[in-house]
Amino acid sequence: IVSEILRLNEDPNVQGLALDLPESLYSSKVLNTVKAEKDVDGLSSVNLGRLVHGDVCDCLVPPTVCAVMELLEDIGGKKVLLVGARGAQGAALQSVLQREGATVLSCHWKAPQLQSELGHADVVVFGSAKPDDVPASWIKPGATVISCAGDLLSEKHDHGQQNNPAAVGSLAVAMRMQNMVKNVERWIQSQQYRKWDLHCLKLQPLSPVPSDIEISRAQSPKAVDVLAKEIGLLTDEIEIYGQTKAKVRLSLLERLKDQPDGKYVLVAGITPTPLGEGKSTVAVGLVQALTAHLHINSFACLRQPSQGPTFGVKGGAAGGGYAQVIPMEEFNLHLTGDIHAITAANNLLAAAIDARILHENTQSDKSLYNRLVPVVNGVRGFSAIQLARLRRLGINKTDPGTLTEEEMSKFARLDIDPSTITWQRVVDTNDRFLRKITVGQANTEKGFVRQAKFDIAVASEIMAILALTTSLQDMKERLGRVVVANDKKGEPVTAEDLGVTGALAVLMKDAIKPTLMQTLEGTPVFVHAGPFANIAHGNSSVLADKIALKLVGEKGFVVTEAGFGADIGMEKFFNIKCRASGLVPSVVVIVATVRALKMHGGGPNVTAGAPLKKEYTEENLQLVADGCCNLQKQIQIAQLFGVPVVVALNIFKTDSPAEVDLVCKIAKESGAFDAVPCNHWSAGGKGAVKLAQAVQKAANQKNSFKYLYNLELPIVEKIRIIAQKVYGAQDIELSPAAQSQVDHYTRQGFGNLPICMAKTHLSLSHQPERKGVPTGFILPISDVRASIGAGFIYPLVGTMSTMPGLPTRACFYDIDLDPVTEQVKGLF
Repeated sequence: IVSEILRLNEDPNVQGLALDLPESLYSSKVLNTVKAEKDVDGLSSVNLGRLVHGDVCDCLVPPTVCAVMELLEDIGGKKVLLVGARGAQGAALQSVLQREGATVLSCHWKAPQLQSELGHADVVVFGSAKPDDVPASWIKPGATVISCAGDLLSEKHDHGQQNNPAAVGSLAVAMRMQNMVKNVERWIQSQQYRKWDLHCLKLQPLSPVPSDIEISRAQSPKAVDVLAKEIGLLTDEIEIYGQTKAKVRLSLLERLKDQPDGKYVLVAGITPTPLGEGKSTVAVGLVQALTAHLHINSFACLRQPSQGPTFGVKGGAAGGGYAQVIPMEEFNLHLTGDIHAITAANNLLAAAIDARILHENTQSDKSLYNRLVPVVNGVRGFSAIQLARLRRLGINKTDPGTLTEEEMSKFARLDIDPSTITWQRVVDTNDRFLRKITVGQANTEKGFVRQAKFDIAVASEIMAILALTTSLQDMKERLGRVVVANDKKGEPVTAEDLGVTGALAVLMKDAIKPTLMQTLEGTPVFVHAGPFANIAHGNSSVLADKIALKLVGEKGFVVTEAGFGADIGMEKFFNIKCRASGLVPSVVVIVATVRALKMHGGGPNVTAGAPLKKEYTEENLQLVADGCCNLQKQIQIAQLFGVPVVVALNIFKTDSPAEVDLVCKIAKESGAFDAVPCNHWSAGGKGAVKLAQAVQKAANQKNSFKYLYNLELPIVEKIRIIAQKVYGAQDIELSPAAQSQVDHYTRQGFGNLPICMAKTHLSLSHQPERKGVPTGFILPISDVRASIGAGFIYPLVGTMSTMPGLPTRACFYDIDLDPVTEQVKGLF
């Protein structure tokens, strides 16, 4: 019985559960196995506890108790005797009767005072069958007598005596039906959008500001199931990972499909410098201000950081100061394993490519076919993915024994040209010695050696697919479309051809769900996907944004971040991510700092670890004014897309009031809707309230969002538009290899995909040392590649490394674990 109840508890199609069992089986173990929200009999300890405590709105009154109360009229001040009413039902009866003003006594049939009590009671309720040795004459004349004895669905009562009790059987059945209706109504109500009941966490900022990990550890985060309930998530929509992280299921999108979306805000930045701009910190500070201080629903959607930079040179990516995601060590290390899933899927596909080449090179057509379509338990059949391949080849057969020799060869051989393989193995570590490797050197690989390399895991096309997908089905189709090489005829070979699509989807089935975390002030954050912006499109996932937009409600805000400068991350957000999602941004926030602008104005180079030169620590209005050209350019780029711009100026203690005022003045004169100094790093959400107010006002402005180019334009023309309108190039120049690839992709039917430029993030040009706003340059396109599964063409501007290296002094020197407390040290 317990096993069946547990099964029905988890069945989403069952909204209520009633028990009709022999009386001997109504144990507390059985009753409490029923989920409280499905307990239409109201006899579980949870339901009974709510009833006794007066939480009538949150519980269901047992049907028999409802029936008794239905039969009794005004009982205020009357004496009610419960006889033989045991367990949960007796407790429920006593509680409800007392609430109605009755004086309630309870006793069993063998009680010595039974005759006396029966003679004084105005109402007598039998909880079980009356024994024959208790005469009806003991009951006070004129007393109301009700019998709850017997099965709920039967009417086996003794009506042959004086003072016949009124049986509640049929009425109790009706009341149970009423409870079932109430339960379904409650379930329907639970599926509707819920108003947030968010309890924010208090901050007590210190001065000087402690390290990020000290700040993170000083705050006690809410349990993630509590946070989930506060923002309207149902218990069956979250999968909890520890105390502070949970995956959110995509079923929420179906439940809230009719809920209007909130406002959509993108945080971008000026061209990055080694001094840092703080986009993640602004994104977190903004949502803390909106929700904890202005009481507006908001969600931050951030990328998951790669562990390569975490242990390499950049450190963590959870924001900083009093505007960060907590716990920061969990945010930066492993999270819920999404990058590991991507690594496993990516490398399974890489292994499948080399294995297929080996097997095709060492077997005849017949042997290859027989091994691909083996006899299993005396039966030979194609798998579903093999049948799909047959249909693509124009072979409309389902019996393996009916294929001709030519059809068998056509089916079994992919004829991959090893020199065209573009799919590389990946690892989530900065490892420069994997930039060029040789595979196949063991004797077992029979001399099939080839040059290859590793990429960092977040550079995998599967990461880009995760970030751009809109559903499980869409992800599976994108994985199947991944082109890994060409065959010897120049035709694309896909993951679907290799038969690995379903396996890749299985490895990614949990990674597709966004991870819920929280900020220092207890406001919700989604962490999902983390493609780099210089070699991929550099944005968190479409799914996280879509779910968050439903959860915040029509007047709420979703704040997401684009990697690097607006010329790279924002351009790709608009032209690639927004095309995939169909979402329209409301506002762009462009982040700048006074000292980064000074570098763009011609300030001296900065060396990591060395003290800053006086140009960056003393007032220098000329340097600031000269550097604002980069900020002006980024504002102009945002305006190309027709979206209002708010500039957020991250304040440092070395910034003078005159420098801050100058930046804000120039930003507004250059077309920004507003420009606001921000102190959230040192003050939390309180320091970003003015930014939040400016964003709120800007979101109500007219929005004339448009893409930069039409997809139908030729590949080269789309590249030229980005180079000239966004980067400010005079023109582009394609190498012969790049032009050849453009022609090849166009012939293969991939010419209508958007463009994802792979270029340095340190300059608007292709030369990292050129700060400010370079002009008059020719942008060299050294190669052109395609991520067909993700859905974009990516031209390479100069030489782009997809595997970072470790510096002389990497971050790992400072990272340690306390073996007693198990606390992580040294993350920043």
